[in-house]
Amino acid sequence: MPSNEQRRQAAKRKLERQLERRAERERKRKRMTIAVSVLGAVVVVAAGAVVFGLTRSDDSVDTAADAGQEPTEQPTPGALPTARAEALPATVDCTYIPDGQTPAKQATVPNATAVSTEGTVTVDLATDQGPIGLNLDRAKAPCTVNSMVSLAEQGYFNDTPCHRLSTVGLKILQCGDPTGQGTGGPGYGFVNEFPTDQYSPEDPTIDQPVTYPRGTIAMANTGQPGSNGSQFFLVYDDSPLPPMYTVFGTISDEGLATVEKIAAAGDDGSMSAGGGKPNTPVQIQTATVAA
Repeated sequence: MPSNEQRRQAAKRKLERQLERRAERERKRKRMTIAVSVLGAVVVVAAGAVVFGLTRSDDSVDTAADAGQEPTEQPTPGALPTARAEALPATVDCTYIPDGQTPAKQATVPNATAVSTEGTVTVDLATDQGPIGLNLDRAKAPCTVNSMVSLAEQGYFNDTPCHRLSTVGLKILQCGDPTGQGTGGPGYGFVNEFPTDQYSPEDPTIDQPVTYPRGTIAMANTGQPGSNGSQFFLVYDDSPLPPMYTVFGTISDEGLATVEKIAAAGDDGSMSAGGGKPNTPVQIQTATVAA
């Protein structure tokens, strides 16, 4: 039976292979001039430009209309799968890789061994606009849940804003960046889980949108493998997205009411790719993991 160290090394090698395959796939996509619009903030850092955001399925329609061209017909979003492609064992080992960036707020990398895949975890966000309860699903995304719980227990999300609201196309409120600029993370990254596990890196349908249902919690990322960190988004109405954003739980009914109240006031339109800061500012005061 392999040791924990052997499993960690195997997971690291698997991640490296995934990164290589994804990088090759990205090069092929660029050669084919497949345009991907990104809803996100571009952050210039020493290592280069990083985009934290969400791939929009309807940007080409908007762009064509603005240019007076005939809009390109977009595919109808499919349904989000309801479970992982294969059930996981009772525990898994996770891989959290340092991303080379200065953490937006000091954070310790989570324990990565014998991470439970069973049950749910409740995280209560107390915000200045009302409570937002998060029900995190270990069976779908154990490594994501493990990271989010660790960050919450460390106080990483305390006194941080929800920095982005989108009310057109995507209906989301994005949080988890202590800088409030869409630039920050905990200093480490990890790979996608559900629903990306349904696809191979070469599967062309991975770019086709599915419906992220109202009440979904998912991770924001840069569009590159292993770029999940601390930023997450709350879906307050059905939204079309490629299945490249890890779904790891659902929002409580009370939490949805809070998010909908924030969304009703709109955003300031300050982000060139769409959306902006909420007109009703929202601050996470505390994030508490239920006992």
